[in-house]
Amino acid sequence: MPLSPWFTTVVAVFVTSLVISNVIAVKLFDVGGLVLPAGVVIFPLSYLVGDVLTEVYGYARARRVIWLGFACNLFAVVVIQVAIALPPASFWAPSQAAYETVLGFTPRLLVASFAAYLVGEFANAAVLAKMKVATGGRYLWTRTIGSTLVGEGLDSAVFITLAFAGVMPAAALPSTIITQWLAKTAYEVLATPLTYLVVNWLKRVERVDVYDHGTPLNPFLVAEP
Repeated sequence: MPLSPWFTTVVAVFVTSLVISNVIAVKLFDVGGLVLPAGVVIFPLSYLVGDVLTEVYGYARARRVIWLGFACNLFAVVVIQVAIALPPASFWAPSQAAYETVLGFTPRLLVASFAAYLVGEFANAAVLAKMKVATGGRYLWTRTIGSTLVGEGLDSAVFITLAFAGVMPAAALPSTIITQWLAKTAYEVLATPLTYLVVNWLKRVERVDVYDHGTPLNPFLVAEP
């Protein structure tokens, strides 16, 4: 399947939303007593776009894009760390601490973020691909919401557990996981009409609608069949 300008655009939106979400996630905001990282504003967009990728172009293409997003995010982290390590100019030195606070990453949070991303995104893509075959391509909303429930649930569970186990009280972990899971899933539910518009439009202009009959779901098989 040759690459198209629209496929490239979808990939760009996916990668951009992923990288930006990790940059802004350091800020915590409060809505009615509910504290969430700022990344929740845009991170669920990567799941929405991931649904579009799998639904239209198939799991094999989505798998490669997920790994591309991982590589781009890793590259961004490395470059940011290099920038932090550069000796600041004397007149800029007072801003160094703030720069490190905003853009720095602790190793534990970084590992938690990367692990959660891979587990969540691949689960999301695999569930959607299987549900599409099982439903014969009908009831798109069941696939987008169902796959997000699984993907975002695993993402939240992996991230919160790896990042905060032993740091916050054990009794608080489940409620924190559920809160993030529901907030991210609500994003997908509210965006369902938009997902329908984008998916149907792409299928029409691209003249493609992949069904993953027999497609291996091994996330490490990055070559297209």
